[in-house]
Amino acid sequence: MSKVIIVHPQIPSRLVKQKIAALIQAFLSGRNALTIRAYRQDLNDFSTFTRSSDVDDAARGLLSLAPGDANALALGYKANLVERGLQASTINRRLAALRAMVKLARTLGIVVWNLEVQNLKVEHDRDLRGPARGTLKKVLHDLKQCGDGKARRDLAILRLLHDLGLRRGEVVSLDLAHVALEAGTLSIKGKGRTTRMTLTLPDETAGVLTAWIAARGTAPGPLFTNFDRAGKGARLTGTSVYRLTRGLGLGRPHGVRHLAITEALDLLGGDVRKVQRFSRHRDLRVLNVYDDNRQDLAGEVARIVAANL
Repeated sequence: MSKVIIVHPQIPSRLVKQKIAALIQAFLSGRNALTIRAYRQDLNDFSTFTRSSDVDDAARGLLSLAPGDANALALGYKANLVERGLQASTINRRLAALRAMVKLARTLGIVVWNLEVQNLKVEHDRDLRGPARGTLKKVLHDLKQCGDGKARRDLAILRLLHDLGLRRGEVVSLDLAHVALEAGTLSIKGKGRTTRMTLTLPDETAGVLTAWIAARGTAPGPLFTNFDRAGKGARLTGTSVYRLTRGLGLGRPHGVRHLAITEALDLLGGDVRKVQRFSRHRDLRVLNVYDDNRQDLAGEVARIVAANL
């Protein structure tokens, strides 16, 4: 695809550049570091697709088009993402980033239209159970027996992923100041939220956090830091947590959260509304998928139908 010519017929080019730069800054402001990084990656990918020099250049090109041409460009980008074999969740996030940017541009009076390109339909038939409960219990036991600084850190991370159902991004964004051991609480900034929420720490979770903080020290800063020689003392990244759980035979970090949510549904007899408070899913339908997978409702009906012959 040829590069988009970025010229607005009514506004001087310098003013266009200033407006778009302000737009991108406003679009990214107020978001947490992980969201900003993800959106930057998404916009950089669109910039590469349009053969633009940078994100601002790509945004100017998109916003200078007529509504039909802009949607055609977005449709072409969507087709390109599909052809590249990216996961539906990645494709949808990148399209959502474009739509959100254009929506803000409309709010700011830069354009008078929105992108109408829709997400791909996501199939929810994947395994949401996570690692085996026995496997996680053995890993936790082994880490507790080891007891060195790294083991204490890893144990605390796993307990947060499981006991509170945290996402890895929520874990690595924690600072020491977000833990209140005397009050028995933890303050997190959840996915897609701008304000922090306070969660109650179970005694078991508070215990491993206390042990980790004793090893870490009480200096302010990131709660979880790196032990590797190259990045020692730096904030642990989401990628590092992924490597941690994979290295311990637990699969993806999100799998530990899956296990916790499935266990919660089992222990509470499928009370999705209570579990929603634990998992912090905004859409109750997501938990219904967990509940269906947990009970294998399709298999139950299949057995009934088969036995009826």
